[in-house]
Amino acid sequence: MIWNRVKYGFRAAFGMNPAGRRLTVFPDDVFIVSYPRSGNTWTRFLIGNLLNPNDPVTFANVESRVPEIYFFSDRRLRKLARPRIFKSHEYFDPRYQRTIYMVRDPRDVAVSLYHYSFKRRDIPDAYPIEEFVLRFVNGEFFEDFGTWEEHVLSWHATRKNSSGVLFLKYEDVLADPLQGLAKIASTLQAETTPQMLARAVELSSATQMRGLEKKHSAEWKLTKDTREDIAFVREAKSGGWRTKLSTIAVRTIEQAWGATMKELGYDLVTDADVDRELVKG
Repeated sequence: MIWNRVKYGFRAAFGMNPAGRRLTVFPDDVFIVSYPRSGNTWTRFLIGNLLNPNDPVTFANVESRVPEIYFFSDRRLRKLARPRIFKSHEYFDPRYQRTIYMVRDPRDVAVSLYHYSFKRRDIPDAYPIEEFVLRFVNGEFFEDFGTWEEHVLSWHATRKNSSGVLFLKYEDVLADPLQGLAKIASTLQAETTPQMLARAVELSSATQMRGLEKKHSAEWKLTKDTREDIAFVREAKSGGWRTKLSTIAVRTIEQAWGATMKELGYDLVTDADVDRELVKG
């Protein structure tokens, strides 16, 4: 513990610690923000392939195209050419003037995070999904970012009418990736053609990304030293929770965040509202 503090202090003194929320933010920066496991990596591929159609994004070079603010020091990131585009999982930060926020059905987020936790060896094999979902709802897996609802509302309630923030539902982009990417391009103020959009979507397909993951998983920080038998890029579908979550797990999520889910257009399928009233009574 003492050694960790000493090491952190040494790295801080020489500007070597990951930037994170201490990042120096410039007015022309663009941030791709989401709660973890909500489509942020896919969005980075879409943007990277749109802006560099002749040099496609891979898991080996994605950090040089759209860097994650948790992997590099502020000193290093300040040297990048502007305007910079970053990946972030931060809750609301008023310094982020240009933001693409991706929101995903929390039931699918739970399923994705469940499998990712196996991949990272954060939970043992055969860990009960009901117990996992309860911990997920309590925000135990991403304490720095809060719960799914806290994270989403920090942005949606604060900046939903701001011209500098684009709110996208993961499910909508899946259904029409060309339209979704066109909206992203507009936020980036990038000139595009239908051919460029189509090319970027093709290069960023789940099939393409899974193939690239197999080639470069050992080179990317998020997959390096994780279980090779579990993919980082999984089904890339919406609604998978319907067959993956038990009724108890679904009810746990809907009871906790039902009002916010309905506000964002996610239909509830359990009697969570009834359960909530019984608890209040």
